[in-house]
Amino acid sequence: MKKTFLSSPVTAKDWQDYYQLRWQILRAPLNEPKGSEQDDLEQSAYHIMLKSRDGQLLAVGRVHQVDATFAQVRYMAVADNAQGLGVGTKVLDALEAQAVKWGCKFVKLHARDSAEPFYIKNGYRIVGDAPSFYGIEHKLMHKALFLNAETDNFPIWCKELQNTWHSTIALSQFMQLQINHFDGNTLECSAPLAPNLNLHNTMFAGSIYTLATLTGWGMLYLQLKALNLSGSQVLADANISYFKPITVNPTARCALEQCKGDLSALKDNKKVIQVIKVQLYSDNILAAEFVGRYAVLPYQDKSH
Repeated sequence: MKKTFLSSPVTAKDWQDYYQLRWQILRAPLNEPKGSEQDDLEQSAYHIMLKSRDGQLLAVGRVHQVDATFAQVRYMAVADNAQGLGVGTKVLDALEAQAVKWGCKFVKLHARDSAEPFYIKNGYRIVGDAPSFYGIEHKLMHKALFLNAETDNFPIWCKELQNTWHSTIALSQFMQLQINHFDGNTLECSAPLAPNLNLHNTMFAGSIYTLATLTGWGMLYLQLKALNLSGSQVLADANISYFKPITVNPTARCALEQCKGDLSALKDNKKVIQVIKVQLYSDNILAAEFVGRYAVLPYQDKSH
């Protein structure tokens, strides 16, 4: 797929194209008139559109703040020729990131049955029925943006996590890997450049990969702590894309909304899988992106 970029509508043409795609995908199939794709919250909502580099509009979406706890996603639409290419997830990720900036703890939405698998894949769960819309049944779905735990636990868990790294993974101690920050949504880790340099005086690719891997592993660890669950965490598969060399202040960040996969089955002694995205920065400039597929295996009962 061609490269894409996200932006909010700004120009008159942006808005025209934005609402046209909404109507074309969401309302035209229902024989509803133009204008039915808008409501009275347009001015106060946050809007995102995803375009290809040649200017083709691929997907749109909107989020508005309901109250201090909830934001609501609406009007997600993907162009017919962009279905199944992951563009909807990119738009949804951007809307969720905005909800985090507002301080909302949850995102909610109303999904028709054909869209439920997409939202479940992106971390949403069905919590009940939603009102029917244009005669189409919908489900109410929620996604947590912050861990459901007392914030006083976060420094304790982070200290335990960093000690676990340093005591069990010698490389992490040599790299001087440390946790900078965790607020229940975003885990930020770093490693100084000096012990991680390559011959070009930039960060060694192996150190970048390790920093990303352990940051994702750490986010998984913290989620399990909040759920009062435990198991053997392993990296099953991963890929990393390098965009720029890291030359200063190597930092890795992982947000809860970028962790896709339900962990609750672990309580029934079942293996669980979560796909986690980690972004790596060189002094706040995005330098690499890592996507890891982690598994958590239930501990075996050795009493028998």
